[in-house]
Amino acid sequence: MIRRVIKIFKDKTEEEARQEILKIVEEYAVKYHNNPEEFKEGDKIAYASRVYDEKEIVNLVDSSLEFWLTSGRYTVEFEEKLAKYLGIDYCSFVNSGSSANLLAFLSLTSPLLGERQIKKGDEVITVAAGFPTTIAPIIQYGAVPVFVDVTIPQYNIDITQLEEALSDKTKAIMLAHTLGNPFSLTEVKKFCDENNLWLIEDNCDALGSTYDYDGKTKLTGTVGDIGTSSFYPPHHMTTGEGGAVYTDNPLLHKIVRSLRDWGRDCQCQSGQDNLCGNRFTKQYGELPLGYDHKYVYSHFGYNLKATDMQAAIGCAQIEKFPSFVEKRKENFEQLKEGLKCVSDKLILPEKEKNSDPSWFGFMITVKDGIERNSIVEYLENKGVQTRMLFAGNITKHPCFDEIRGDTTKYRIVGELTNTNKIMEDTFWIGVYPGMNREKIDYMIKCILESLKEKS
Repeated sequence: MIRRVIKIFKDKTEEEARQEILKIVEEYAVKYHNNPEEFKEGDKIAYASRVYDEKEIVNLVDSSLEFWLTSGRYTVEFEEKLAKYLGIDYCSFVNSGSSANLLAFLSLTSPLLGERQIKKGDEVITVAAGFPTTIAPIIQYGAVPVFVDVTIPQYNIDITQLEEALSDKTKAIMLAHTLGNPFSLTEVKKFCDENNLWLIEDNCDALGSTYDYDGKTKLTGTVGDIGTSSFYPPHHMTTGEGGAVYTDNPLLHKIVRSLRDWGRDCQCQSGQDNLCGNRFTKQYGELPLGYDHKYVYSHFGYNLKATDMQAAIGCAQIEKFPSFVEKRKENFEQLKEGLKCVSDKLILPEKEKNSDPSWFGFMITVKDGIERNSIVEYLENKGVQTRMLFAGNITKHPCFDEIRGDTTKYRIVGELTNTNKIMEDTFWIGVYPGMNREKIDYMIKCILESLKEKS
């Protein structure tokens, strides 16, 4: 083996050797990766999975050969490509979608925002039907989430409750576009503008979704003040672990970068020195004049950067991403067409008005007289993976035990009737782009069988 390697690299420059390695990696990936076997009934159908080819693996190895273990050239390239796709000015790559939500919210607590700074005890309107990390940063900081109900079958915020949720302490709205279905951006953004509220769009399940806003077709995540994405393997595209925060607001971008990078005041990239040209010449806080700007901290921050190897995967993923979006839409429509014959038993999902969702999943709510668990168990036994709408009602979970009923910690508007119905009666199945027509047809068949069997 050693002799073979020496022979391959003999008389080659480092760049020539690198290209030889990448050529071999490409051949390996084509032969051994992403060659799915023919689908047979009963084979497991995951609710989501990675979709990739040799380009992701070549990029990953290319990055690893540099052994630059933090963010680097691929990170810069990925941030630029994602910003260009979104049509937005600033993008920051981070280590997860949860970190993205944390940074998005904490950026609004910065003292640099003056009177609009969110402080402890201020309120943030959100929903309880969703993923916990949309609301965890609010509670962890000491702000107060105000939970309103959602609609069925859109599964997004009930905008008729916004006025009731508003108080003199309200500073922001933080919402996710549920399973790719945009919430009512026109109404929510108008409400925010009228009441001087920040809007955070949790776009982790909706990358590629569009909404007709103010006479333009806008990608979700770009209408509010700040948007977030997740690139965990089941999501619309993947970097393994990973996420992003994006905005058109230069001040928010500066704050996000500071919080992501230990809270430092310096804006230099990893490995870069003296971008500002004043590394040793200024006074900060009560530090001595000329203290090294690379070690000046303007926020209490974290290290939430991702690695360049993750960004390398993202650079390959984003090139094929538009095809992922179209395949998700196609799979969703195939499922809906196949299940409309049982719409008397199941509530099928509906997109929000003025939207074109990049669906993350196909949501189903059973009607009265039908048991969700019986359908779910039947599907799982047939190899079809199912999922709940994440927390269902987050306020019912053990994480709320210590603060349950304490209206200084959280507030609920109304009865959350639909939220509780989702908790009891809703589940979803996948539409990810790696699914083919045979898998979709099989899922339809299994759902119809489950209803017939239980009848």
